[in-house]
Amino acid sequence: MEEFAKWVETVNGYVWGYFLMFMIVGTGVWLTFKMRLVQIRFFAHAWSLISGKWENPEDKGEITHFQALSTALAATVGTGNIAGVATALVSGGPGAVFWMWVSAFIGMCTKFTSCLLAMKYRTIDSDGEVAGGPMYYLRDGLKMPKLGMLFAIFAFVASFGIGNMVQANSVAGPLHNYLTEAGLVSASTGEGFNMVRLVIGIVIAIIVGIVILGGIKRIASFADKIVPFMAFGYVAASLYILFVQRENLIPAIKMIFGSAFGLQEAAGGVLGFGVAQAMRWGIARGLFSNEAGLGSAPIAHAAAKTSEPVREGMVALLEPFIDTIVICTMTALVIITSGYFNPAEASLFAGLKGAELTAAAFRHNVPWGHHVVSFGLIFFTFSTMIGWSYYGDRSVRYMFDENPKRAKKAVFIYRLVYVLLIPVGAAVPLELIWNLSDIANGLMAFPNLIALLALSGVVSAMLRDYEARYPRMHPLR
Repeated sequence: MEEFAKWVETVNGYVWGYFLMFMIVGTGVWLTFKMRLVQIRFFAHAWSLISGKWENPEDKGEITHFQALSTALAATVGTGNIAGVATALVSGGPGAVFWMWVSAFIGMCTKFTSCLLAMKYRTIDSDGEVAGGPMYYLRDGLKMPKLGMLFAIFAFVASFGIGNMVQANSVAGPLHNYLTEAGLVSASTGEGFNMVRLVIGIVIAIIVGIVILGGIKRIASFADKIVPFMAFGYVAASLYILFVQRENLIPAIKMIFGSAFGLQEAAGGVLGFGVAQAMRWGIARGLFSNEAGLGSAPIAHAAAKTSEPVREGMVALLEPFIDTIVICTMTALVIITSGYFNPAEASLFAGLKGAELTAAAFRHNVPWGHHVVSFGLIFFTFSTMIGWSYYGDRSVRYMFDENPKRAKKAVFIYRLVYVLLIPVGAAVPLELIWNLSDIANGLMAFPNLIALLALSGVVSAMLRDYEARYPRMHPLR
């Protein structure tokens, strides 16, 4: 088993290597030029769409634009925004933040393209239930059902790891620590099964089950409340800490740009992080955080109520902006302004990495700062479980799409299994599960990118048609 675990870890390194990053970034750059910088030209319009002014109650679908955005963000905003940013800074230096911004900017167009296609090729059954995503535009747009099935299998596998057990483990950890500090439970011993975490997992499973067994409408109703709360709360707390550390803010920004291009004198004399390191870690962590190109978000956006697929694409392009350019930037600036790269204070953070580094930076000048990280992790990972459950159940739906009755039964069984595995994930070590699901998550990108490139002409034509009508369009209310 140990050799198998090492082999899986090696495969994971190859899947998430330079080739995948090159494919995702290259596709994003191509689409950005193909769509003529849609993420800039329609950025303001995208915000107006989620206000509800453009919605028509008569349009087919199950959820609003804002709910679709919230559901996708629920699955996207997670540990990458806290632990992933810290990892990027430790390994790539402050310049990694700049390249995270670059990956997010490119990813905005990738999200636009994929979510537009999800809307165009979605299916709606006699009950009004929607199913869509890369598997459907691979099947109906490219006429490649087998490739669509491959994507569905990868997403199905990833949902149980990245979307379920790994997230449950990440929630149970901070909660267990809080209970330990309060003296309510004993400290954890050993690396194996943990009864306290199992109980925490059961409670989480009950809450998640109540939400996801109600389908996308209940998931979206939950997401449109928890996502704004957790995002605004995290950003507000970060802004307060940045205000406390405001004298380091301008030097931190100079450090980011200086280090991104190898100008060490502009980076305040920090350790010699190369441009290649900054690019690699910044782009990798950015992609991991916002998931642009992987094909998960289109599954949620396909359920939106609209007769204009272009509009849903524009709503989707806001995700990398909110996830990476806003939330990840808050984490990065707090860490940098706290003195992690300052020789006089760097020793205070020695040996720390991931979420531990982020918590230490938040606590450095604000005594309660680490609680922001702990509760952020709890809310972020909990919302990820909710969002990913829908990605998995739509993948199962696709697998049995030829038989609607069997499909509904399979989806119900999937939801039950999904809930039952949460306590398991909370109670046991999951390194092997993490690597296996991470591989499946990365492999989702390859069929999705093929579809995005092959169908980019369809998307471009639809965008041009929308632009031709846009000057004459007015909000419906």
